[in-house]
Amino acid sequence: MEGLISKFEALGLTNEKAKETANNKKLAPALEGLIAATGQTEFTKSTGMLLYKLAAKVAKEKGLQHTDYIAQAIASERLVSEEQMSAAVKFCTKDDPAANEAAFNEACGVGVVVSDAEIAEHVTKALDGIKDKLVAERYRAQGRALGMVKSVPELRWADAGKVKAEFDAQILALLGPKDERDSPANAKKAAKKAAASTASAKKTDVRGWQPASLESMFAEGEISRLHKPGENPQISPELMEEHLKATGGKVITRFPPEPNGYLHIGHAKAINVNFGYAKTHGGVCNLRYDDTNPEAEEQKYVDSILEIVQWLGFEPHQVLYSSDYFDQLHALAVKLIECGKAYVCHCTGEQIKEQRGGENRGPRFACAHRDRPIAESLVEFQKMKEGRYGANEATLRMKMDLEDGNPQMWDLIAYRVKFATHHRTGDKWCIYPTYDFTHCLCDSFENITHSLCTREFVLSRQSYYWLCDAVNVYKPVQWEYGRLNITNTVLSKRKLPVLCDAGHVRALDDPRLYTLPALRRRGVPPQAINAFVRELGVTATDAIIEVGRLENHIRDALNECAPRIMAAVRPLRVVLENLPEDHFEELDLPYKPREPAFGSRKVPFTRTLFIDQSDFRETDSPDYFRLAPSKTVGLISLPYPITCTDVRRNADGSVSEVVCRYENGANAPKPTAFIQWVADCPQRGSPVRIEELRIYNPLFKHSNPEDKAIGGYLNDVNSDSLKVVNNAVADVGLWDSIKRYAATDAGKKELGEHNVENLRFQFMRIGYFALDKDTTLPLSAIAEDKIGETKLVMNRVVTLKEDAKKEA
Repeated sequence: MEGLISKFEALGLTNEKAKETANNKKLAPALEGLIAATGQTEFTKSTGMLLYKLAAKVAKEKGLQHTDYIAQAIASERLVSEEQMSAAVKFCTKDDPAANEAAFNEACGVGVVVSDAEIAEHVTKALDGIKDKLVAERYRAQGRALGMVKSVPELRWADAGKVKAEFDAQILALLGPKDERDSPANAKKAAKKAAASTASAKKTDVRGWQPASLESMFAEGEISRLHKPGENPQISPELMEEHLKATGGKVITRFPPEPNGYLHIGHAKAINVNFGYAKTHGGVCNLRYDDTNPEAEEQKYVDSILEIVQWLGFEPHQVLYSSDYFDQLHALAVKLIECGKAYVCHCTGEQIKEQRGGENRGPRFACAHRDRPIAESLVEFQKMKEGRYGANEATLRMKMDLEDGNPQMWDLIAYRVKFATHHRTGDKWCIYPTYDFTHCLCDSFENITHSLCTREFVLSRQSYYWLCDAVNVYKPVQWEYGRLNITNTVLSKRKLPVLCDAGHVRALDDPRLYTLPALRRRGVPPQAINAFVRELGVTATDAIIEVGRLENHIRDALNECAPRIMAAVRPLRVVLENLPEDHFEELDLPYKPREPAFGSRKVPFTRTLFIDQSDFRETDSPDYFRLAPSKTVGLISLPYPITCTDVRRNADGSVSEVVCRYENGANAPKPTAFIQWVADCPQRGSPVRIEELRIYNPLFKHSNPEDKAIGGYLNDVNSDSLKVVNNAVADVGLWDSIKRYAATDAGKKELGEHNVENLRFQFMRIGYFALDKDTTLPLSAIAEDKIGETKLVMNRVVTLKEDAKKEA
């Protein structure tokens, strides 16, 4: 062992890393073999690191060819970069480098030297092509620009450090140092100003919100350098030939959820990654339900998953099920037994756990059934299929490698007995394949080129490849990325039903949750969710993101699409004493100032109106600028302010109404604040009454409820996460917007299916709100203008940023 550690230290590894590598049963022999192939005992650090990375590839990917040749090319410094090494591995999957050395050298950039002057020239040329965009977006476009520079063919073999240094220098020369223009808040203001300026010049309207594009997710990092179809090694060349014949070299991905619960915000990233990667590379993506556990699956989840994928803007190439392949999977299980790589086991779960080392991670050992005759396992497997064993009495296990350091190679279960009715196949089967057996084979059946999954499946990559090779089928490439979590919630499918059962939320689509049906119900636009996950990009690191970042995207998206309405959450009557009883004016108010395309509505102004209770105080103070006795406040969109002259009370002493003077005479006082109002004018349909306004606050008290709460997440539930307010009022624009939406083909279709969450509004100075599915809104009532036959229930989607601390 000491000699091995010394060899690895000679590569430039630290003592700790060398020891760790020496203890790795896969990596250590691969690296030792490559060192021996070089015939050297001393290496530069850069050469040593390349040899280490090559060894890692050899350890992970069986069947790599001519690795000794590649090691020698690294040691002799013909290959000096990771890019060249990867090109060499790719070349050697198809050709013999010793027999075709010239072709190898050309394919790997051997001897190619890109001078500093050439680097500068090509970086300049690349940046010149997007100069206007860089100047407009400044450092926000830096990442995309760097990805573009890295993809320049002439720079493929250039020193990556020099390319980055030249890129940074040219960006600095073009844009100057970062300043206030590069802060997100100021950038947003600048974008809005530019949009307004463009509109006034009667040019194409550019909105202030500019979310990251789908393509930007794949412009940088390892995911930008994934293999092309046809480049992934196979156990036999014929498999790749058949694959390419079937696909025509097209990228094919899949999104494979289990239909045992609602998708959550983390799945939004998976959907964007899988559908987005395919779309960006001109390919297709299948939706495949991983329905191999009939005890947990329900049709409502099957339906919901497809709805959510389409709601986010994606359309599956095919909608498939793992159960489509039950016959093929069973045939391959038999084949695996026949070739001596699977056996029927009668061990209990506890016994299998002990065989794998147990709680104390002791020595691993084979079960008594591992070496039973092939014919016997075939008979026993048939008995399992015929239902002659009960649940947990027999399993089919794969005969893998118990000595491997990877737990995913410790004779995983391939089939188990389950007497449960399947949602598609009924009672045809009483044995069902596991995820570990099903997933890679279904990927193979569908000719998936890129099996993209989260980091929790890193260890499964080895068993994925092992099984495909064991049954001699086409082997896709599995690539893992970091999963997405957000603060202030829990996402576990196991924990969410507990919240429901305990009465903390009403259902799994309760708007306080972060399942995607819950976010949709709350009124969150799908564009905001996509923008959120695309901004984060795709890296190999699991991320816990502050929920505030998602909320900022929600605000930005709603700011673009939500009409502005005046509303009073808790209405307080105001009587303007100096106006006649029959006073009536009609104001033409825009739904969104400075954006005529949004249209406008006719709002009445009468002697009696409503303001929000939060905008009136009986006791004034110097830091309070809204309505109080003898104090003046402006009314939004009206030319004159009002001054409070009297307060009238109910029998219990509470304020019943406020009497004010409308300051429409000469020398009217100038107000320091403006508030929203709603006229009391029944003949014009004002106010529009909202049966129920649901004010949602965070469900949990802490950002990480599972870590912070003593006794677990259930003890961290916020008892004030929902406040229900009855009989709020809004101006006539609310009903007018509903009618306008229902008059469109898309609106009529959505309302006919009771998808009311698309009706989103900004209640001025309060927050963003959307209709909830508990709303009663018949199309006939809208068509006949019978608001009395409706019941409006609205959810607060998110607060206004500037009023984040103000209670609605």
